[in-house]
Amino acid sequence: MDEKAYKALTDKSIPKKKPRNTPLPKASEKYLDAFDRIKYMLDLLEIKYEEYFHFKSTKHWRFDLHLIEYRMLIEIAGGPWSGGRKGKLAKKAWSVDRYDHAEEMGYRFQQFLPADIMMGRAYIWLKQLKASYGTTNSTVSTSRSD
Repeated sequence: MDEKAYKALTDKSIPKKKPRNTPLPKASEKYLDAFDRIKYMLDLLEIKYEEYFHFKSTKHWRFDLHLIEYRMLIEIAGGPWSGGRKGKLAKKAWSVDRYDHAEEMGYRFQQFLPADIMMGRAYIWLKQLKASYGTTNSTVSTSRSD
């Protein structure tokens, strides 16, 4: 129906169509640069990782990176799924709840600011993490019995 005809018949304007779902939030440029930089650091240190790790299937919780060998979750502050908490207490509690569930499942987590990654603090932390676990693989025996 034409807008003018609708208005003449009902004395109302045509209702505006709302999207059925909201689009996913966009990541900031600082976050994207930091994410690329930390992936480069992990590749440089030869640490195996998984991007956008979804650790609980019943929730929409994600962490930016999962360091597979260390069961470590890395979160870059200001990521697109932080949702812009805007000071609401319920949103903050939801975020903390996600960390509690991750710890219950045996994961540890570390959060970095984009500035920490760009200044090299994250690289130092990753080197210390790798050194603390040693370079030997615990699944392969070093003793040989023939």
